[in-house]
Amino acid sequence: MSNRPTPYTGLEDQLILRDHLAADRTTLANERTYLAYIRTALTLFVAGLSFVHFKDIFSTQVAIFSAPVVEVIGILFILLGIATFFVGFVRYRRMRTLIHKIKQEERKESGESDTP
Repeated sequence: MSNRPTPYTGLEDQLILRDHLAADRTTLANERTYLAYIRTALTLFVAGLSFVHFKDIFSTQVAIFSAPVVEVIGILFILLGIATFFVGFVRYRRMRTLIHKIKQEERKESGESDTP
């Protein structure tokens, strides 16, 4: 592993329950953020499908939009939804790996075993 100090370096013997709970809250916050990415991606995807599906209605009701323009907007929303999902997934995995690595280093330094 790297020799980068963690925020807890030098304080291993002073960690209290509050500090361990803060690490758990960080894990939960990472999961909540990932779920927000999924929610946003699904919303964009469904909006895009709606634009594509109802392009004729949009183009007749709103005079400034033609059917191809509405369809392009829908396809862009669909692609944006897919991209949002993958960005959220990549960020979630990176943060989860980082949190796991910090917890492992903390356990090694304090002499605890790796199994919970």
